Amino acid sequence: MNSKRVARVIAIILAFLMLFSVLMIILDSVTANTATARVTQAEIDRLRAEKREQERRRQEIQSRINAIDYERMTEIAKKSVLDDRMMLTGDQIQNIVETIELYVVLIQEKEQEVDEAQARENAQLDHDKKRVRDMEESGVITYLEIIFDSTSFTDLLARLDFVNDIMRADERIYNNLIAARLETIAAKEDLERTMEEMEEEKLLLEERQAELEQQLAEAIALIEQIQAQLEVERALRAEVEAEEAQKQREINAKVEEFRRQQERDALARSAQARGTGELTWPVPGHNTVTSEFGIRRHPVFRVMRQHNGIDIGAPHGARVVASDTGTVILSGYNSSYGNYIVISHGNMTTLYAHLSSRGVREGDVVVKGDTIGRIGSTGISTGPHLHFEVSVNGSRVNPMRHL
Repeated sequence: MNSKRVARVIAIILAFLMLFSVLMIILDSVTANTATARVTQAEIDRLRAEKREQERRRQEIQSRINAIDYERMTEIAKKSVLDDRMMLTGDQIQNIVETIELYVVLIQEKEQEVDEAQARENAQLDHDKKRVRDMEESGVITYLEIIFDSTSFTDLLARLDFVNDIMRADERIYNNLIAARLETIAAKEDLERTMEEMEEEKLLLEERQAELEQQLAEAIALIEQIQAQLEVERALRAEVEAEEAQKQREINAKVEEFRRQQERDALARSAQARGTGELTWPVPGHNTVTSEFGIRRHPVFRVMRQHNGIDIGAPHGARVVASDTGTVILSGYNSSYGNYIVISHGNMTTLYAHLSSRGVREGDVVVKGDTIGRIGSTGISTGPHLHFEVSVNGSRVNPMRHL
């Protein structure tokens, strides 16, 4: 009985020993894999190249957004002009309509004046005819009576002058009436011609107004189409910016892992390149900060966005120095930063952007105060200055806290 129990205990012990051996083999394998799974500079470079491509895509999208927004503003300006022209044309039509209404009243008044002139002319004609009939029927005055009843030659001439005066007066009155009537008719016809011309002008303006309404409808439709395209491009930009931020996080992670590997390897260069933790001003002799850290309106895109560093104003070609001792982990060109340099100081990194030239390469060890580049305006920049960033443990912080 005891021998069986001993045998069982021995079997259990052997099983535990075999399990422990298997676990040790697995642990050795994991350790070996971990040891070989080292971050290389090539991986970081690959990630940065991908980030540069994302930045290029973002800039390309932003350029399209700017072009679309400019086109939208242009169409809005055109619509404003069309609105003004529509308003002016409407005012012109209203003015012509009111003027035509006045001409209608004037023509009616002239028609009444023509009728009244014709009545006066007819009355004068009837009066003259009646005068002649009365003279002939009553025998009061005849040409023979004027001649034979005259008492003298002087009396004869006086009688003839009297008759002529009456006839001339009647004729003058009648002719004046005719002239007045003809003048009134001419004025009425002139008013009618003017009104016809205004009717034609009104029709032309109404046609023009219809054309403007059509153009206005097309402009509104185009603005809506451009706005929809703008929203699509903005959504695409947001996606690319999110990808870019994710890629930056990956880069930060790789850089941090690379830094830890360097620490684990205890390279002599790493020991020499360890920063002091106290930063010096990166642009000697030029201390003007033209743009602070934080939210600001972007000078190119005109939108509010986070400014992750400070801008230091300086003339083109001014000297840029390393703010602290460290290792150059990036030295290249970016469509946004232009020529830029990133230096690792341990758990802190500093970034120098928009340089006209770079004097160091990746892997170089720099000492605080060494010249690393020159002031420029490369990348997205509105003038010569240094864009300076500080990151602590992968997070960007206000550089003024460490200067």
